[in-house]
Formats: sequence, structure tokens, C-alpha cells
Amino acid sequence: MSNLLQDLNPRGAYTELAALLRCRFSAQDLKLFAHQPARSLLSGGERTRFRGRGMDFEEVRLYQPGDDIRSIDWRVTARTQVAHTKIFREERERPVFMLVDQRSSLFFGSTRCFKSVLAAHIAALLGWAALANGDRLGALVFGDYNQRDVRPRRSKHAVLELLHQLQDYNHRLTSPITPAPTQLPSGQIQKPNSLNEMLADARRIAKPGCALFIISDFHDLDNSAEQQLFELARHTDVTLIHVYDQLERQLISNSPLTISNGRERLQLAANEKAFQQAYQNQFDQQLTLLTNICKRLRIPLLSYATQDDIQDGLRKAFGRKK
Repeated sequence: MSNLLQDLNPRGAYTELAALLRCRFSAQDLKLFAHQPARSLLSGGERTRFRGRGMDFEEVRLYQPGDDIRSIDWRVTARTQVAHTKIFREERERPVFMLVDQRSSLFFGSTRCFKSVLAAHIAALLGWAALANGDRLGALVFGDYNQRDVRPRRSKHAVLELLHQLQDYNHRLTSPITPAPTQLPSGQIQKPNSLNEMLADARRIAKPGCALFIISDFHDLDNSAEQQLFELARHTDVTLIHVYDQLERQLISNSPLTISNGRERLQLAANEKAFQQAYQNQFDQQLTLLTNICKRLRIPLLSYATQDDIQDGLRKAFGRKK
């Protein structure tokens, strides 16, 4: 059993469908609690701040015209000689929706796995956790030029479709360099997908009241994305999950390094302190931008490196409450 749990951490340059299926075992420890009150009018298994008829007692207050007479607290009414009614906490459905990045910028890794594999495993774990919690699951998986919607459903088929889409888009990746744009039959040049465009698309798909998880390296995040996130956060429970590789944060070498994209070569002065500092500053600036946006919008931000124990990390963030 210990060997099985050890294998649940993502490994390699590409996902394996069997590994994504095995994520179901560790997802049993996760509980995707909402950070904010539900905003939808659907019924379900999540406690909210909406008050009405339900199983969990909330309070007793004075009877008001229109209250259900079945909820009158006759004991309090008899004691006070004034009609009082019981208020219960309603249960609401909280669908789970995921926006999963599988673009070329994630096709990179220096230790245990590539960022694209880490993002896929996180999505698989959250998907299995949503199924275990009885939530409807939907997703938008996007690559450099294509995207695919997974229609929200409360069934194992929704998770399996998500896993197959993750597998498909992950195995399309062949280079950390965004492929050259292709010409459409209409003669127009196809533009690569940007994070801002995908966030705008998520506003169309993610219904009010859902829990929205956005999994990406956020390499092309800019200030204009803040407005998209603001609009999403108004009606959904947004959580950002940032994936990165340690080599993106810090690059230190005793000698210059030569890199290549298969066509061109470039030498990096990785042994010079000025280069090392500038390299780290670039990563820190992008992460600071992401962190500040989340703070202003009060959106939770989780950050995981490819070398991290993702099982332990998600368990700390979404572990079931005792």
C-alpha cells in the first residue's frame, strides 16, 4: 500500500492515464469546502448562509407574515405568548468547475515531472474529490490553439472525460516553445490561446455559485487579467493554483549554460551573479503580480513546484475536517 501511495505523485514528461485513475485513492482525503457562501439557487449537499427549511437548526426569531406555520416553535411561543418560528440552514449544490492549462509553457520540468503533468494530476485529484463529495464536475482544458469543454455532471463519466481530455492535451505537447500559428481556411492566422481569453471563456461556462479552480503557471498573467478574475469572483468561488519548476525560480551554475529549441542555440551566463539575480527577479516579479491580484480580490492562491509532494500539499489545503 505504501508503494501505491508513493506512485501517486506525478512523474515524467507526459501523463499516464493509469496514474490519473489512481489519483482516486488519495482524493478520498480531500474535501473541497467553499470559501464563500453559495450563490446559486440549486439544492445540494453544501451548507450555506441561506436560511430556510433544512436539517441544520439556525435560530429562533419572531414569526413574520409569510413564514411557514410548520416551522413555528410552539414551546417558545407558549412561553413568551408571542409567535416564534424556527430557522434552519439550507443545503445548496456547489458545482465544481476547473480551468486547466496545458499550453507549451508548461511543457518543462527539471526534477520529478513537467509542470503540465503536475497541473493534470492536481486537476485529477480535485475531480475525484468532487465526485466523492457528490458535486457536479465540469472543466475547460486548453492548449496552445484548442480547448475542450467538459459538461458539468454528477457522475464518474464526467471525471473520466476530464482525465481523457487531460491525457489528450498533455500528449499533444512536444516543445516548451509555442508552435507557430497556422492559417485557417478563411485565410486568417490562428492566434494562440491566452490566459485572459480563457478567463473570459470561463465566465461564459462557470455558473454562479460554483467552485472554480484555475490551474496554470500564469506566465502570461497581466494587469488586464485582474478585471476578468474580479468578474469571476463576483459570482463564483475562485481558487488559483500556481504550478512552477524550481529551475524557473533560481538558475545557478559554475559555468555558462547552452540551451536550444532544436533550431537555435543560446548561451546563458548562469555563472554570473548579475544574471542569476536578474533571472530570479523576473520570476519573483510575476509571482508578486499574481499574489497582489489575489490579495486585492481576496482570492485564495496555492503554489506548488514540480518537486513538491502534491498529495501532502493538497491534503493540507483541502483535508477533510474532523
